[in-house]
Amino acid sequence: MSPRHVLITGASRGIGAATAHAFAAAGDRVAVHYGTRREQAEAVRAALPGDGHIVAGADLADADAVRVMTDEVAAALGSIDVLVNNAGVFVTHPIDASSYEEWQRAWHDTLAVDLIGPANLTWCAVRHMGPGGRIVNVGSRGGFRGEPEAPAYGASKAGLVAFAQSLARALGPRGIAVSTVAPGFTETDMAAEALAGEAGARRRAESPLGRVATAEEVAAAILFLASPLAEMTSGTVIDVNGASFLRM
Repeated sequence: MSPRHVLITGASRGIGAATAHAFAAAGDRVAVHYGTRREQAEAVRAALPGDGHIVAGADLADADAVRVMTDEVAAALGSIDVLVNNAGVFVTHPIDASSYEEWQRAWHDTLAVDLIGPANLTWCAVRHMGPGGRIVNVGSRGGFRGEPEAPAYGASKAGLVAFAQSLARALGPRGIAVSTVAPGFTETDMAAEALAGEAGARRRAESPLGRVATAEEVAAAILFLASPLAEMTSGTVIDVNGASFLRM
């Protein structure tokens, strides 16, 4: 199979960086997207196996910047065969401890990056995607079990699943499959504080395996969903949470 061209958002660290490595190791050419961490994105790109990888920056809350970035990636790589909507923000805003202004800002900022951004990026990327294309959204178990300290995050991730399923039906006739992974807590620098100390021990104990996922394990699920053999998983959600939360 010829190398595919893969755009991964939020790839300067964590799950995104691990996913970039997974695709590059499979022989694909990767566009490492970043929002503000250009130096980290450049370091990720430099460490990827293979040639032809690029770095692409854009604020996902800026619809015009998203469109420009997507077109530039497609021009540099030749096409976009796989889109991984991984980037996201997590803002705590419990309803009983937030001012009305804080509440509004948290909803606006979270939905702009975690839901509207992927929607806009998908619209743009599909213009450069042919049959066999793959779109994989990175959701969260919080989209199913709820996020009491960050309800906008939970709502955005639930919306991302519904968005993926709607697009799976819309784009299926064009040979493009769309699916979602839903990790629980994952060993990344973003989650380091939440996984420290007694709180971290409690979170690891939520799984009968006694641990949380690694970024590489989530990346492996993404790589599978993007593979040619995974076309019939279009519309599905793969949980990567070690049975810490079970959906019916």
